[in-house]
Amino acid sequence: MSVLFSRLPKAAPDGLLAAVFLAFLATAGLFYVNILAAIVDGLVSGMGISEGAAGNIGSANIYGAALGALGAFFVVKHLPWRPMAVLSLIGLIALDLGSIPIRSAEVLLPMRFAHGLIGGFLVGTAFSVIARTQSPDRTFGMLLFVQFGLGGLGVMFLPRLVPIFGTQALFLSLAAFSLATLLMVPFLDRYDAARVTRPLASQDKIRTLPLVQTLGAIFLFQMANMALLAFIIRLGKGYGLDTNFVSMALGLATWIALLGPLVVMVIGVRYGRFWPLAIGILLTLAGTALFHLSASPWAYLVANCGTGITWGMAIAYLFGMTAEFDKSGRTSALGGFISKMGLASGPMVAGRVLDAGLGFGSLINLALIGLALSGFLMLFPARKLDQAGTQTNT
Repeated sequence: MSVLFSRLPKAAPDGLLAAVFLAFLATAGLFYVNILAAIVDGLVSGMGISEGAAGNIGSANIYGAALGALGAFFVVKHLPWRPMAVLSLIGLIALDLGSIPIRSAEVLLPMRFAHGLIGGFLVGTAFSVIARTQSPDRTFGMLLFVQFGLGGLGVMFLPRLVPIFGTQALFLSLAAFSLATLLMVPFLDRYDAARVTRPLASQDKIRTLPLVQTLGAIFLFQMANMALLAFIIRLGKGYGLDTNFVSMALGLATWIALLGPLVVMVIGVRYGRFWPLAIGILLTLAGTALFHLSASPWAYLVANCGTGITWGMAIAYLFGMTAEFDKSGRTSALGGFISKMGLASGPMVAGRVLDAGLGFGSLINLALIGLALSGFLMLFPARKLDQAGTQTNT
């Protein structure tokens, strides 16, 4: 296999096509997160399980991904990334197809946990490769661009397909995405760990406090956002909105949200990270608060568009920050683990809030608190990295 791969043409390692391929590679292991609202709604309406059980299945999938990403943290420095990626993609396809005939939540939960383990390992591997590019912020921006674009199609069409074809439509879409990604892997370069230099990684030891602050900000940011996103279709219905409008609004908002990662791809770190993140978190808080007015269709649409834009922009910068702490990409893989822990915790916490009868208003307020704390944490390491970059350039 390695001989065959070596004979195929390769995309320029820091070019646009390679960024697209790497974005697909990192998305494949966690694509279900981008259509999680459709999956949760499909499990509730297609299998007749409770919202709490559907949230648990979503959380199990992402908790498994968190553990898989943690496993990648320990091996990406020592093993070649390409064979790990190929085996992971084959495993994902098998588990997605195997999930189709399952009709029991108790059986589906461990199946999706296993899917998450493999998917998280793939994402951690992909993150480590992205960290070896010359401009990881821009490549992570492409990652979010791909995720939001395809996620928009998912949340727009999948909820309409579930009543016709059942939950198999959800799992077939995931398997198809993994297959398409598998066909891209042979055209990616080697991405050796020593191909780039990082200002902080060249020092004797990593600055622990900025790294911990970055990871804490990622966890809270992902948890708060995913707590709302996992139940965003249910939230719209809970405020009396029509299902067709909700699906249209989410699909449109996801495509408009492409502006967020597009900004990162265009400007990179030309203006540093502090000010883009500061502006982004303030807009995120305003957009999230607007969900309280979701009984008005325009408010629901604007809130989804606004938070989608800032989510894609902020998380791309945060992932880019993790790449600055070492050359092999291990801290980026660790960032992927922390991100998935946050993503997994969101649906679980939200499910508990809703099952307790506290309502969507309380869920929105909880998300606001998490986002505010995340914003507080992320600005400190952003400032330090901006200062380090300025000193390096001078």
